[in-house]
Amino acid sequence: MHIPVPQFVRQLWPRLIWHIPDPNGVFLTFDDGPTPAITEWIVDELAKYDAKATFFCIGKNAELYPDLVDMLRAEGHAIGNHTHNHLKGWGQHTAEYLSNINYANQILQTNLYRPPYGRFTPKQALALSNAGYRIILWNVLSRDYNPHISGHTVFRNATNHVKAGSIVVFHDSVKTFKNMSYALPRTLDLIYERGLVCKPIKL
Repeated sequence: MHIPVPQFVRQLWPRLIWHIPDPNGVFLTFDDGPTPAITEWIVDELAKYDAKATFFCIGKNAELYPDLVDMLRAEGHAIGNHTHNHLKGWGQHTAEYLSNINYANQILQTNLYRPPYGRFTPKQALALSNAGYRIILWNVLSRDYNPHISGHTVFRNATNHVKAGSIVVFHDSVKTFKNMSYALPRTLDLIYERGLVCKPIKL
């Protein structure tokens, strides 16, 4: 069963954004792209609902596939930074960690940042905030990356707790496509059945 992020954890990290107050908006996010064929598939699914999302891109992927980043922007989606090479903050010197993110940002040009695995230190969070980044986490995790669960479980994870203001995590990658491609259309159906709208993150 998916369990939302406990309130006390969010209170320990006041600089981080776990949800976005909005009367009818849901914020779908996709990590780890852009990925040829998969990114385009996601965009096509979103377009069926006129849904907008936020793509937290890895810098080296964006460097390889700049046309996909341009397509995302042209379609009205937001771009976020997910480090240059999916770098985990734990065990990294703060200066090196920030340098990696800034290098990716030469390509991505965004103030939105999500740490890979959600793992970074309070010192790194402070450095990122001081550098002007808005640190986006989540309050709904689909777990589409888990090969031991079904697409239906991913769908339940993504929707059992979704409500206005939710930030929902999916992934834009080859290894998650089977689960994500099952869950995303059904998640979009349910969100819009509830009278909610998928919006990009703009802070």
